[in-house]
Amino acid sequence: MDLQRYVNRIGCQVHEPSLDYLEVLQRTHLQTVPFENLDVIRNIPIYLRLSSMYEKIVSRNRGGYCYELNGLFHWALQELGYDARIVPASVMRPSGEFAKKHTHVAILVLIDETRYLVDVGFGNSQYAPLPLDGSEHTDVSGTYCVNHQHDNVYRLYRKDTNSWKTMYEFTTNEWTLTDFHEGCVFNQVSPESPFTHSDLVTIATAEGRITLKNDELTTIRNGIKTVDTLTETEKTDVLLHTFKLKLS
Repeated sequence: MDLQRYVNRIGCQVHEPSLDYLEVLQRTHLQTVPFENLDVIRNIPIYLRLSSMYEKIVSRNRGGYCYELNGLFHWALQELGYDARIVPASVMRPSGEFAKKHTHVAILVLIDETRYLVDVGFGNSQYAPLPLDGSEHTDVSGTYCVNHQHDNVYRLYRKDTNSWKTMYEFTTNEWTLTDFHEGCVFNQVSPESPFTHSDLVTIATAEGRITLKNDELTTIRNGIKTVDTLTETEKTDVLLHTFKLKLS
C-alpha cells in the first residue's frame, strides 16, 4: 500500500496536514472515486481488509461503498499525519426512520482542538469537512451542518427548502473497521439493504453530480437535472468513460 499512489489516484499531491489540505483531499476524492455497489449486485464479497480496498480502489481504479471508501481514506489521513478516527453512524431513510444502527462508517478529524466530520463514502453529501459546532457549510450539493444531540451523539443535517433533514446520526466513539463486520455483511446480503437491489454508481462533479441507477442516468449540473434511459451498450460506455470503471 503506497500512499503516493493513493494520493495520485485522487488527483492530489502530498502536503503537510492542515484544514485547507483536508478540504482539498475530501473534494478531489469525491470527484475522482465513485461511490458504487457493483460488486454487491454481482455477489463479489467485500471484506474489511485495507489491502483489498487498496487493490480495488487504487490498483484497479474502482470505487466502493462506505466501508471501502472511508476505510481507505481514513488510512490515508493517518499516513498523512492527521489525527483521524473512524466512528459509527446510523443513516436516516427517506421514510423518516433510521436504517440498521451503526452500519455507516464516518470519520472524525481533530485539527487545532476542533473536530470535523469527514465523509467520502456517503454518495450525495458535503464536499468539505464540517465542524461539530452547528455552523453551516454550502457547496454545489447543498447546505449542511452538524448539531449536537446528547452525550456523544451528533447529527448531520442537509437543508431542504426551508427545513433541515437528518442525513445520519453518529457518535464520537472510536471504532475499528472490523467493528463494522455485521453491517458490512448486512449491506451485502440483506433485502433490507439499499445496496442489494440495483446497480448504483454516483460521483460528485464541480457542477453537481452524476448518478447511474440500473439503466437510468441522472445528471445534476448547476441545479438543473436531466434524466436519460440507457441501452446496455450505452450503460457500459457510461461506466467506462464517465465513471472510469471497467469491471472485467
